[in-house]
Amino acid sequence: MYEPTHLRTFLAVAQTLSFTQAARRLGLRQSTVSQHVRRLEEAAGRQLFARDTHSVELTEDGEAMLGFARRILEVHEQATAFFSGTRVRGRLRFGASEDFVLTRLPEILEGFRYDHPEVDLELTVELSGTLYERLAAGKLDLVLAKRRPEDPRGALVWRDDLVWIGAERLRLEADRPVPLIVYPPPGITRARALQVLERQGRAWRIVCTSGSLNGLIAAARAGLGVMAHSRRLIPPGLFRLPDRAGLPELGKVDFVLVHGRRRGPAGEAADALAAAVLAGGERLRRSGG
Repeated sequence: MYEPTHLRTFLAVAQTLSFTQAARRLGLRQSTVSQHVRRLEEAAGRQLFARDTHSVELTEDGEAMLGFARRILEVHEQATAFFSGTRVRGRLRFGASEDFVLTRLPEILEGFRYDHPEVDLELTVELSGTLYERLAAGKLDLVLAKRRPEDPRGALVWRDDLVWIGAERLRLEADRPVPLIVYPPPGITRARALQVLERQGRAWRIVCTSGSLNGLIAAARAGLGVMAHSRRLIPPGLFRLPDRAGLPELGKVDFVLVHGRRRGPAGEAADALAAAVLAGGERLRRSGG
């Protein structure tokens, strides 16, 4: 009833909320992406996206289709691997940024290890900037992280707004420097926060630096200051600051998958894990708690 090709296209649009970005990710024409979505909607008898000239959003039925599409594709790929006799194997060095510590990435990795038991998966959790350095040095095979402003590489997993977050009762005083909670260099959100504040001419001071997301969260929950964070990944107990706080907009951030240079078994394993992450992308936007 549901064509796997149409489901993959649907997932790409759902994760990027853009027919153009989905077409680029899949290597298809935008008209083909639209055709796949339309045929899936016809098969389901429901509208899956609410779209106009400016935005694309999932409908309630589209949200329901996300889970079904992911599970259908997972079973389809398992059956294909079983009957084709192909087994992915080898050592895979995977790096994930701190952003995903509190998401359901572990569920995706668990499913990958179940589907590919002969892959020796090694996980590194670090700052996005550090992961790119390790990738360039040949120490990682696949990275899931924020896209660097100057680096166009990577398959888009999803695009999100960066927002200012802090404790519910935190109040900023306009005549005092903005208290910042940040990752150390080369943190991408750190650089963005400093850049927009300096562009606005707003004074700032760093009140906490930590390479651990949990460390930043603890400082923010204690009311020490504000931090720049992905809107869809706001941790429990923290809140988006209202516009009246007067802080400048932080813009968008892309979360991408970037491959290393190694091919052979490592490259095949990286391709398989990348496919699993892209298929389960909606789970990355949810808390693992």
